[in-house]
Amino acid sequence: MKKVAFYVMNSKGFYVLDEFIKKFGSDVVEYIVSEKDDAVKDDAYNKVMKLASIYNIEAFNRKELDLNKETVFDGIKFAVGWRWLIENERNLIVFHDSKLPKYRGFAPLVNSLINKESELSVTALYASEKYDCGDIIDQLTVSVKYPITIYDAIKKIEPLYFKLIDNIFTAYSCNQALSRVPQDECQASYSLWLDKDDYYIDWEWSAEKIKLFVDAVGFPFDGAKCLLNKEIVIFEDVDIYHDVIVEHRERHIGKVIFFECGAPVIVCKKGLLKLNRVLDANKEPMKLKFRSRFY
Repeated sequence: MKKVAFYVMNSKGFYVLDEFIKKFGSDVVEYIVSEKDDAVKDDAYNKVMKLASIYNIEAFNRKELDLNKETVFDGIKFAVGWRWLIENERNLIVFHDSKLPKYRGFAPLVNSLINKESELSVTALYASEKYDCGDIIDQLTVSVKYPITIYDAIKKIEPLYFKLIDNIFTAYSCNQALSRVPQDECQASYSLWLDKDDYYIDWEWSAEKIKLFVDAVGFPFDGAKCLLNKEIVIFEDVDIYHDVIVEHRERHIGKVIFFECGAPVIVCKKGLLKLNRVLDANKEPMKLKFRSRFY
């Protein structure tokens, strides 16, 4: 019997693992490795471990995995949502949230949404010494319409993950060779990792780009932030508002100009933005005064 191992994190990892077991059974899963992710609100770690327990599959936190187990296991390994080096790259297949070679690296889905890509993609590729540079096995794409939140975008691409894994494992089980297509280095771009400073709004952006950013870094991520009276606030839900001529606009970026049905409308470098829901640093809803200015 052909067997696989899974290195999974977050909702995408749990989704594909659950779907895989439903279709192919738990006996073909040699072991599972997972880890908590403090960068997201729902990292699915406990759900992964519970699923492993239900089906009596050997499961490890990544810090507890016996490296010898990786070396001895000769089946294929699937890495979904994984963020760390896996020592043994042999037969390791990585899944990435972009149509490689574009958006190599970190947070590719977030950056794709901020750039308003018309399609979202998932690539299955062989692991390589340099991240996301390995030969491509297959790619799948789905069209999207805006506005779309990061949560909804994740739900749209989760089935792409499983379809790729389904196709690969089916071919592997039948001893069929998998495709290996080298990446075109001339087309490569890189998406960098995000830290806490990257969640702050850039007031040089237009209202449209700020809207895209708010939607791209919302739940399950930490949310788009800015400052009001030197305190952190979070823009949870915003809409583009029809623009007006603002005299000396460059001096008034971030100021409230109107209230529309109780929601403040603020001046951006280009366009206006309606703040439907604003939270304080404790994630509690805020009521704003007319004389408010965000930085």
